[in-house]
Amino acid sequence: MKPECVCSSSSNLRLSESRTLVVACGFYSRKSDQVRVQRYRCQNCKKSFSDASFSACFGQKKRQLNGAILKHLVSGVSQRRTSLLLGINRKTVIRKFIFLGRAANTFLPRLNDLHPKVNIMEFDDLETFEHSKCKPLSVILAVEHNSRRILGFRVSSMPAKGKLSAISRKRYGRRKDDRKKARKDLFQELRTTVAEEALIKSDQNPHYVSDVQTYFPKARHETHKGRRGCVVGQGELKRGGFDPLFSLNHTCAMLRANINRLFRRTWCTTKLQDRLSYHIAIYALFHNLVLLHPN
Repeated sequence: MKPECVCSSSSNLRLSESRTLVVACGFYSRKSDQVRVQRYRCQNCKKSFSDASFSACFGQKKRQLNGAILKHLVSGVSQRRTSLLLGINRKTVIRKFIFLGRAANTFLPRLNDLHPKVNIMEFDDLETFEHSKCKPLSVILAVEHNSRRILGFRVSSMPAKGKLSAISRKRYGRRKDDRKKARKDLFQELRTTVAEEALIKSDQNPHYVSDVQTYFPKARHETHKGRRGCVVGQGELKRGGFDPLFSLNHTCAMLRANINRLFRRTWCTTKLQDRLSYHIAIYALFHNLVLLHPN
């Protein structure tokens, strides 16, 4: 079927009329992957376009690298090492990373609509930092029990704690605490994903109770006391015995293991908060579509 011209569709023409005005106008071979692409011409506005004009990758000269770059970014490889391994410029990796991150942020909520409503959800905060440990960040993450499917997340700033709090205020001033706002945004998004009478599990953080009651009034909120982490899990996986939040803690440990900027000891630190959000979104999409369905 012939595509509809964007210029003609914005006019008062009906859909059938606008498509009738579109005629085939040859082909061209795309340089990046040598695919033969059909060209069209609109007899109404006299403009030409092609099948590629409606693609999310329109204008990309190296679209064949998107898949390879994505696999490197979700396998604990830094952007610099990705550019070295693929033999491309580091700026190309950065541009592809931003493109993939924005696409993943858009597609991840839509993926939840393809699944039935969640009956058991687990959520908690994962802490990291941007630029310096004096500038911590919080990542609230929600997963489905047993399947470990990532339902959503939000990245927010938070003030430093403990001995670093005084140093942080002296160097960077008072830091905003956006954790509550991020939690509300995530719960608002998940209201259509989680069943009304679902079981919601978290730790005993006192700030969680009121937000769960507000956004999931018919759900049952079950809290569990936090426990010490095991050596291998570096704080995410818990030491010995039954872990009631295993699905969540195991997923957080996988984020730590596969996103290089979340490693416990790394020099690949996050410089911008939105870039961390892009990276987690890319991994979440790969996690849900590939790692949970290896066959």
